[in-house]
Amino acid sequence: MINVVILNGGRGASSTIPALLEKQGLNITSIVNAYDDGKSTGEIRKFFGMLGPSDIRKVQELMLPKDDLDYHNNLKLFQYRFPLNVERREVLPQLQSFVDETREDIAGISIKSAKVREILRIFIGEFLSGLNIIERVNNEVFDFSDCSIMNCIYAGAFLACNRNIEQATMSIDRLFKLRGTVLPTSIEDKKLVAQRENGQILYSEAEIVELRSNVRVECIYLLDKSLNKANFELLSNTEKCYYLKRHNCYVGISSGVKLALKQADVIIYSAGTQHSSLYPTYISAGLAQTIADNHSAYKAFITNIGADYETPSYSVSDYIRGAHRYLNLSDKRSYSMEELFDVMLINKSRIKADETYVEFDDEVNNIPVSLIIDDFESHTQPGKHDGNKVIETILNLYSANLSL
Repeated sequence: MINVVILNGGRGASSTIPALLEKQGLNITSIVNAYDDGKSTGEIRKFFGMLGPSDIRKVQELMLPKDDLDYHNNLKLFQYRFPLNVERREVLPQLQSFVDETREDIAGISIKSAKVREILRIFIGEFLSGLNIIERVNNEVFDFSDCSIMNCIYAGAFLACNRNIEQATMSIDRLFKLRGTVLPTSIEDKKLVAQRENGQILYSEAEIVELRSNVRVECIYLLDKSLNKANFELLSNTEKCYYLKRHNCYVGISSGVKLALKQADVIIYSAGTQHSSLYPTYISAGLAQTIADNHSAYKAFITNIGADYETPSYSVSDYIRGAHRYLNLSDKRSYSMEELFDVMLINKSRIKADETYVEFDDEVNNIPVSLIIDDFESHTQPGKHDGNKVIETILNLYSANLSL
């Protein structure tokens, strides 16, 4: 069995993880940070004081076993969101009646497995009990508008697992008998903010993802609590920088993540959004050290095919050097590229006429790591990776490396 660990965001590995799952003889672990704070995830985080389950949920959805008799209903459960205009007087009785066993379905979704229903009742019961008290303490009511029902289930699992997000994640994993393992990078509830090169502050993960600008992000920070925007904007840029640097927290990787990386035969750095999904993982204390100290693992970095809102002007070398920079931020050692990467997979195709492709630049030639430059773009979904070709290439390189 080959242990494969992939560092990715929510749907950032939507092409590579399914390709990995189709391969026989692989034990797959996905490492995802949980700093998402947008929409219903932000509501869950605000009320329950927990990390955001959305990106974890998205990867777990990809890992649902398709041969399960309940697969289609499980998939519906992972994808279901309450309507935008839903009222809490509709939601709460519906959830409570499921907990009380007066109805067998959740939001119209029938779950055939009695065991799964039993555990879901426990988690939803915890969610409802916890929410009732939290609302009274905070004198504020939860907004179910467009809320993912799995986020509510995650909040209940979080309470049932003594407020440990890794244990909650593993309980969902076991409940649905997932084909791989998903682990949150850390179990510490921190808030993600960023500062652009012009001094502009992005006050949440949601702002980092959504704000369209050609001004590059200078740095990201993890804070104990959210900033008061009105007060913080009164500071000078120098004062803002001072505050962010002094209050930045380098959280440690969880014990599960450390063990997975130690035992990994192949480590894959997925393509994806950088500052909101990947860099917050890279700056976790102990991550780079554990990767560098695993001398037997084959380490492959996948560069992005297309630009996104966070990195509209990034060239290939920017992605590589950006990853190297953030991996080096949290630990006292300084890691060379050769310690962290064995190969870079770079796409050269240009299939989609209106796609903003990441440009290959001359600086790439100064990267001291092996480069594989090939057509890694999907011909059926231009702009996205051909997951099968990417994974086949990495596994072939891993096998070739073993024979050296």
